[in-house]
Formats: sequence, C-alpha cells, structure tokens
Amino acid sequence: MLLTVKILVFIVSGFLRVGTGFDIGLSTKCVVIPKEMDMCHEIGYSEMRLPNLMGHTSMAEVVLKSTTWQHLVHTDCHPHVRMFLCSLFAPICLDTFIHPCRSMCVGVRDSCAPVLACHGHAWPESLDCNRFPADEDMCLASLTKEYKYLHKVLPKPACQTCPAVEELFTHKRVPEVFCDSNFAVKVKLSKKRAVIGDQEYNIECHVEFITQGSLLPYETQHMIQQWLLINENCTQRMTQTHRPMVYLLVGKIEEGIILVNQIYRWQRRDSQLTLATQKWRYHKCL
Repeated sequence: MLLTVKILVFIVSGFLRVGTGFDIGLSTKCVVIPKEMDMCHEIGYSEMRLPNLMGHTSMAEVVLKSTTWQHLVHTDCHPHVRMFLCSLFAPICLDTFIHPCRSMCVGVRDSCAPVLACHGHAWPESLDCNRFPADEDMCLASLTKEYKYLHKVLPKPACQTCPAVEELFTHKRVPEVFCDSNFAVKVKLSKKRAVIGDQEYNIECHVEFITQGSLLPYETQHMIQQWLLINENCTQRMTQTHRPMVYLLVGKIEEGIILVNQIYRWQRRDSQLTLATQKWRYHKCL
C-alpha cells in the first residue's frame, strides 16, 4: 500500500539534508514506476522522473539496467541499499532532483561491494561516491540516530567458500558436527523460472530447527535467504533442477557473521540423517 503524502514527507524529511537542489527543468516528465522494477515498489511513492539520475532516457533502458541490481537489493547488504538505488534509477517526482548524499553512497558501497565481489563484479564507476553531494547540501542522508533504534541489528551472512554438499555420512558423525556448531536448520529449496534478471531461489517451507543456538525462528528464514543470495555459487550447486530439494545447513555465528560450515543433502531414502537428528535430542556434547 502506498503511503499518503503526509507520511511520505515525514519519511523523506528523515533522510533529507537541507540546502540547494538541482533544478529538474522542463526536459523531464513524471511517469509511473513500471511493475518490472520490483525493488522500487512500496517505497513511498509511485511516480518517478524520466530521464533519471543515471542518464537513462527510456523506460526500457531503466528496466533493463535496474533489474541487474534487484539481486543485490534482496541480499539486504545495507539498510539503505534500496533507497540509494531507487533515488538514482527512479527519482521521486518533485520540483528538484534529490541526490543521495555522499555519506549514504559510502555506507552502501562499503557494505555491498563485498557482495558484488563475491559474484565477480566490482563496484561500478557510475556509482563513484565522489559524484554525489556532501551532506551539507540537499540530499538523502543516512538515518539519524533518532531513527536507528527502530532497526534491530541481526547476524549477517558473509561471502564464503562453499562447503561441499555431503551425501554420505553416518548417524554417529552428525551429532559431533552439531556440537561444534551454533545452529542446524533444515530447508527446502527450489529454483524459480526467472523471466527477467538474475535467477531467484525459493525457500518453500518454514525453516525447521534441528539445533537453534542464538537464532530465532522468525528471523532465520530471511537470514537463510540472504545467505543463499550472497553465496549464489553454493545455491546453484544445490539447485541443479527446478525440482525441490531438502538440505540441512549447519554453521556458526561469529562476531555477528553467519557462516555455513556443513551442508547435507536430506534424501528420503537415506535414514542416516533422520536417525542422527532424532538421536540429537538426547545427545550430550563433551
């Protein structure tokens, strides 16, 4: 649901640094944000300026270039990554262009560049933070301290070497692995048939805890989804076909970072993993 104008002004004011803006002039027009731009839906406004701040002059070009960033947005690599990118690809339809502040760009770049690097891409020159205004100018700034208390800090997945997907194991070995870990979750994965942009992955059912550790049930599904998006090389290995597969992900949380250390394929015909998880209820770690 779109926000009312009053609420929208409140949200924008929380990010806006007052100063002089860049005049749009008569060369731009207001257009509806297209449905293909998923990352810029439900952000508080439904119309954007065209051409945009990336210099894209046609909606076809906007859609083509923006969809390549949707994958990064879904990783939640930074709290402001969606606002930062949408302010450039789909700038709000006001009397002046509102750029993101340089500090917002730096924050998003420092958090999200490692995720791009994990996928083999460098932070693009088109998003060089030096091109954006300093915080004393009119621009979208990072949230102030008064707003930060609204955002709970959760453990974050990291780009990592993909553990081997194990299919041969014993019911005696698995509890030992559990004892050396913070969490073990059972997930069901499938691959979507993507029409535009990067491949997407589903967690088809609720995450089932084998051992919970410090993770909370209502947080874990989203965090596992983040891990799968960031470590796409691993996800591709687990989703060779569109047929759903079940896996057990075992890992640790170290200094606020989620690391998956073991991946087991959970096959119905193999009772070893089922037996191991049943025995875990009564197992005592040394």
